[in-house]
This record gives sequence, structure tokens and C-alpha cells, in this order.
Amino acid sequence: MAKLVQEGYTGYLIRATNDDMGDAPGLGTPGTIGDNVLGNERDNDQVARALGLQRVFNLNYSNHRMGDVSQNELQCRLIFLIRLLKVDTVVCWDPWAHDEENPDHYMIARGVEAACWMAGRDHDYPEQFAAGLRPYAVRDKYYFARRPEITRVVDISAVVDKKVEANRANQAKGPGGHHGSQLRDELAKKNQRLPLLVDDDATADRAYIKEFLLARNRELGRKYGVEYAEAFHYIGPGSSRRTEDYIRQHVVP
Repeated sequence: MAKLVQEGYTGYLIRATNDDMGDAPGLGTPGTIGDNVLGNERDNDQVARALGLQRVFNLNYSNHRMGDVSQNELQCRLIFLIRLLKVDTVVCWDPWAHDEENPDHYMIARGVEAACWMAGRDHDYPEQFAAGLRPYAVRDKYYFARRPEITRVVDISAVVDKKVEANRANQAKGPGGHHGSQLRDELAKKNQRLPLLVDDDATADRAYIKEFLLARNRELGRKYGVEYAEAFHYIGPGSSRRTEDYIRQHVVP
């Protein structure tokens, strides 16, 4: 996402749930379910800023409870946003992913996949046109998963520091945040230290994220001759859109 923004895209973050259930012990926000909601809302705003995204939309479904959410309602909300924002490209969980255990992940993925093409149709939710919207279909889809069907590898070396900052902003939900400085302090109590984790908190946190959290990105990049990379199940424009693109590029009077 950071790379697309750097290349000229306008980016938006659509968050499906409010993360009220927190995360695994030691990773979630200390406190109540309400603390989880507030902590993750603040973190997501920081993540959006770190990635250079323009705005955040929160759908506010309950965490781990999307299994009984109406698929039609979810698709309608996503279609509205696709038409409103004129979305050309989406980055989301893969609706066909293997070994995905989280119902929130595969429910939002299925909703996105359906909304991407339905948003371009005249007869789906025509009442939205009264609000000034028009049909608009998504062209490019970058899907990720625990075990992705890899059809495209993206070199993210030039924007890896933005990915580090996005992980550092994710204090309530993930192993980013302040884990580097916390580990340094824990080692100091034992009269030990890691040269990787220098005295400054922010620098220690960034070094921890880059060394440990981005290790898979580094290994994948090494495989393809770059410093850092991400893997996606990429789905590009359909044959009709490719025909339109070809006509636009090569048509003569």
C-alpha cells in the first residue's frame, strides 16, 4: 500500500471490526473490552498516517463475530465505498485462502471479492445512484493469506521504513509497538544487552521490527534478488478491460 501511494495512488483504510476481543495474551491491550476498542482505533489511525493513507473507514463489526454478519449487508456497504471512492485497487485477505482460521478474515475477503465486480453493475443497488454515485468496478486485487497462492511478488525495499512505522504504530494488536525497547529493558535487568537494541526507545523498536517481524519479507526478497518483498495472489483486469486498454492505447483516426 505504501508503494502504491508513493507511486501516486490515493489510499484508504477500511477496517471491518472494532477488535474488541483484543489479541493473544501478551499482545492485546491491557484492560477491558472497551480498552481494546479504543486502543485499536487509535492504532489504526496511526497506521493509516504511517502508510500515507488519506482516510479511515470503520465498519465496526464485533471482533470474531463476522460469521453471522449478513453477506448482502457487507457487500452493500463495500459497494457503496468502492463507488464513492472510485476504487481501482484493493489489498485484502484472500477469499480462497487455505488454512484460514479467523471468520472475520474470510468473511470480509468474500465480501470484498463480490463487491469488486458488483460495484460496476447498473442493476446492483441502483438507489445509490440517486446520491450521485455511478457504477465503478475494481481493476486490480492483491490478496494475501497465511499460505498464499503466489502469482505476484512485489519489491517493497524502497518503502520498508514505512512498513516499520506502520508496525510500530500497531501497539495494541501486534508484536510491533514497543517490543524492542521492552526487550532491551528486560535484558538490562539481567545485566545483558543486544547491540541491535540501542539506547533510544524509538530506534530500538524500529530495529526489533526490521530484524524479527520483517524477516519473512527479507527472506522472500533474497529469493528474488531484492532487499524486501511481499507475496500476493494478484488478480488483474479481465479480458474485456484489457481489450479496452489496448483500444485506448492503439486506436487511430
